[in-house]
Amino acid sequence: MRVLAIGDVVGQVGCDCLRRHLPQVKRTYGVDFTVVNGENSAEGNGILPKSADSIFDSGADVITTGNHVLRRREIYEMLGRDIGLIRPANYHSSCPGVGYFVYDLIPLRVCVINLSGTVYLESSDNPFDCVDRILEREHSDITIVDFHAEATAEKIAMAYHLDGRASLLFGTHTHVQTADERIFEGGLGYITDLGMCGPVHSVLGVKPELALKKLRTHQPVRFENAGGECQMSGILADIDENTGKTVHIERINVR
Repeated sequence: MRVLAIGDVVGQVGCDCLRRHLPQVKRTYGVDFTVVNGENSAEGNGILPKSADSIFDSGADVITTGNHVLRRREIYEMLGRDIGLIRPANYHSSCPGVGYFVYDLIPLRVCVINLSGTVYLESSDNPFDCVDRILEREHSDITIVDFHAEATAEKIAMAYHLDGRASLLFGTHTHVQTADERIFEGGLGYITDLGMCGPVHSVLGVKPELALKKLRTHQPVRFENAGGECQMSGILADIDENTGKTVHIERINVR
């Protein structure tokens, strides 16, 4: 099975970029299953029903999110539907939505788990213990994990924790694609960060002059997403349907 995972979609410009490129990439590479991180797909961050619908309409099978997912209350009701839009599983149980989704890709059961890191991010339940509990009760043929985390070390540690028990682990959140894609000894496909689907000439999607003002003055600045040339970054992974192990992984970056 060939899996395509796309990094954080940034604002309307990211949604437009995804709509232009994702269908063609899926056809060209013969993609069977697509995961897209949409936590920044609304203008100004967060995710709205409109941007979630746009991502699904572009060809995503599951939308994962991260630390901005609860910024917009309009998305709460949609998070509660059984449609493949998930938030980090290690958030408090009172939060709307669920942290994993089982997709019946007959005859395969594909489980997508969303986790949030705890290093340099808001405190959440321990992601290592949380994923253990999910794996104890969900026995799928293929398990894919989006670890939305800041610290590289935390992401790599999670890879060692899940090697041999999950098929694919990719990091999101930093919006910069890393060059460390690999397959661990137990068959776990891994990359520290997918990158983003958003404007090339930006600071993580934000207009450079606004990011610079914030960093130089430490004063409150209302961020706005940049425009212009866009990129869609992520990975392609081939997973053995019999063993659930990744046998090939490569980066993609479409402009």
